[in-house]
Amino acid sequence: MKEIFPSVPAIRYEGAGSKNKFAFKYYDAERVILGKPMKEHLPFAMAWWHNLCATGTDMFGRGTADKSFGAEEGTMAHAKAKVDAGFEFMKKLGIRYFCFHDVDLVPEADDIKETNRRLDEISDYILEKMKGTNIKCLWGTANMFGNPRYMNGAGSTNSADVFCFAAAQVKKALDLTVKLGGRGYVFWGGREGYETLLNTDVKFEQENIARLMKMAVSYGRSIGFKGDFYIEPKPKEPMKHQYDFDAATAIGFLRAYGLDKDFKMNIEANHATLAGHTFEHELRISSINGMLGSIDANQGDMLLGWDTDEFPFDVYSATKCMYEVLKAGGLTGGFNFDAKNRRPSYTAEDMFLGYILGMDTFALGLIKAAQLIEDGRIDAFVKERYASYESGIGKKIVSDEATLAELAEYAAKLGAPALPGSGRQEYLESVFNEVLFGRNE
Repeated sequence: MKEIFPSVPAIRYEGAGSKNKFAFKYYDAERVILGKPMKEHLPFAMAWWHNLCATGTDMFGRGTADKSFGAEEGTMAHAKAKVDAGFEFMKKLGIRYFCFHDVDLVPEADDIKETNRRLDEISDYILEKMKGTNIKCLWGTANMFGNPRYMNGAGSTNSADVFCFAAAQVKKALDLTVKLGGRGYVFWGGREGYETLLNTDVKFEQENIARLMKMAVSYGRSIGFKGDFYIEPKPKEPMKHQYDFDAATAIGFLRAYGLDKDFKMNIEANHATLAGHTFEHELRISSINGMLGSIDANQGDMLLGWDTDEFPFDVYSATKCMYEVLKAGGLTGGFNFDAKNRRPSYTAEDMFLGYILGMDTFALGLIKAAQLIEDGRIDAFVKERYASYESGIGKKIVSDEATLAELAEYAAKLGAPALPGSGRQEYLESVFNEVLFGRNE
C-alpha cells in the first residue's frame, strides 16, 4: 500500500542531544524505570477524533488542515483512508493503542441502522489492520454531544426518545469496544448538565444518567466486557453547570448510585485546570479513592477559558502527573493524547511533531518523577510532617480509640498547642527544581 506520510520516517529514540525533529529525545521505549520499561509506564494512545478528523475548524473560521487522506470526505472510502492513515501513523511512532468515538470512525447516517452497518464494516477493516501488529484499542466511547438531538445531554435529556437513541449508541459503541479488544469504555460528559434551574429537574436528570450507566454496565458485562468503565470529569463546557464537574463530584455521584465498583476516572489535564484545580490534584483525588483509571494527556492555556486541548509541553506538570501515577502503582488504562495541533500547524508533519512533543514531555516527566521518588526527601518530609499521629494521643486518634470528651480533656491540660511544624513549601519546591534540572540520564 502506498505511504500516506512518505515525508516522515519511523520515529526513533536518539537522546537529548539530537537535533533531528523526527526523533525522540527522552522517550526510549525499552528503558527501564523503577523496574518497568518506559513503554509499560506510558501506554500511549492516539485519539482518533483529533488526529484523524480535526481540521483546525473553530468558531471563527474553517479548517486549515487536510484530513482527507486522498479520499472524498463523508464516504466510507474516507473512513477506510483514516484507518490506513491512523495505523501508518501509530506504527511510525511506536504507539500501541488508539481511542475512538463511534462517529469518528464513520460518517453518521440519517438512520441509526445504516450507521451501525457502517460501523460493522469499518470495525471489520480495523480488525484486519490490527493483525500482525501490537496495536490495540485502549477505549471506546459514543459521541453523545455533537448531534443537535443532544442539546440537553444524553442521560440528562428531557426527551425519552433521545434517551433511547443514546442507549442505542452506547450499546453499539460497547459492541465495537469489545470487538476491538478495548481495555475500557468512557462516558464523556459533553452536555450532561444544565443552563438554568428555571427549567431543570436536577434530581431527575442525575437519576437518569445513573440509569443509563447501570444499563451500560449490565449490557457490557453480558457481552464479555471485563474492563473498567470511566467517567471523564469536565467542568463548565459546554453547559454552565456540568454534573461531572471534577473528580470529587464524579466520585460522589458514582458512590451515591452504586456505580463505584465498575467505574474509575479518566482524568484530563485541561479539564482539571478549567475546574480550578491542578492536574495532579485531580489525579490524587482519584487515586486516594481507588478510582485512578486512565488519563487524557493534554494541557490548556491559562489565558483562555475553554478546552484548548494542546499537546503537553509543561514538564513541571508532567512530572507531577507521573509522580502521582507512580505512587498509585500505574494505570488500568493509558495516556490518550486528546490533543490537537494549533490551527496554524496544519501539515501532516505537524501531526507527528505534536505527538513527539507529547510523548517526550511525559517520558521526561516519568524520568524526573522516578528521580524524585528515589531522592526520597519529599516523601520523608511528608511522613515527618504527620509524625505526631504515630504515637501518644495522635495514635489513639487514627486508631479510632479516642473520644471527643477525652480529646477535650487533653486539650484543656495543654492550655494552648504549639504551632504546627513548618510546611517548608519553598524548600520542597527547591528540591523539586533541583531534581528537575539535574541529570536526565
